Amino acid sequence: MYNDEVNAADQAVNRIEVGGANTRPGMSKRKAKMIVRDLDFFYGANQALYNISLDIYQHHVLGLIGPSGCGKSTFLRTLNRMNDTIPGTRATGTIKLDGTDIYRDIDDVASLRTRVGMVFQKSNPFPKSIFENVAYGLRVNGVRDKQLIEESVEDTLKKAFLWDEVKDKLDQSAYMLSGGQQQRVCIARALAVQPEILLMDEPASALDPISTSKIEDLIGELKKHYTIVIVTHNMQQAARVADFTAFFFEGNMIEFGATKKIFTKPDIKKTEDYITGRFG
Repeated sequence: MYNDEVNAADQAVNRIEVGGANTRPGMSKRKAKMIVRDLDFFYGANQALYNISLDIYQHHVLGLIGPSGCGKSTFLRTLNRMNDTIPGTRATGTIKLDGTDIYRDIDDVASLRTRVGMVFQKSNPFPKSIFENVAYGLRVNGVRDKQLIEESVEDTLKKAFLWDEVKDKLDQSAYMLSGGQQQRVCIARALAVQPEILLMDEPASALDPISTSKIEDLIGELKKHYTIVIVTHNMQQAARVADFTAFFFEGNMIEFGATKKIFTKPDIKKTEDYITGRFG
């Protein structure tokens, strides 16, 4: 029964062609920023992802849900080749960013990660001032214009909903900020290099409810300018922030579609069982 459900989900995903005759209702006019097809991923001899195919739509939020160890974070890290840093890993299939295969056609992985930025589960500010945390990526990329750096730092802190809270203490250590503020500094740092896509691996899991709400509000604002993929264990959070949702289980993508449909009328029973708390 489980294999039948997985096969049905694969067939549904394979019918998705953006703008094509077989596109699902409501998806036809959306532009795919990234296209993933037949992705398998391995840690050495162990396969972690099986035949993943989905589209990541520009200026939308894709939520990745599923129990611990199901492959969500592994999949997220394939999107900017962060898994390349782990010896013995390999991927087959294709991931295309604006039509370019990121595994076959991009040799400069650093440039890819500038276009596809990442925010991690645990806030990781550098032992530097708030200003220098945000300016770090610009300096690494060779920007030396002091005015340009100052303008970029202010702009990205505003985008991260943090400027008003820190504008008078930019020279203070980022470690002096609260956990929620530190996470928004990390988001600002990622935005400063002007990425096109922002990957977020449970960005609010270690935060209190008020800080979590601010991060969720921020995601809603950021999708006007960026494409966002977020891993979350919080079903309510996925329902609030994601336009589309993909449910992963044991390395398989069981179901993918508009969030409202996934949460109210999923096609696959295992999806319904997970969302309603019957397992996971």
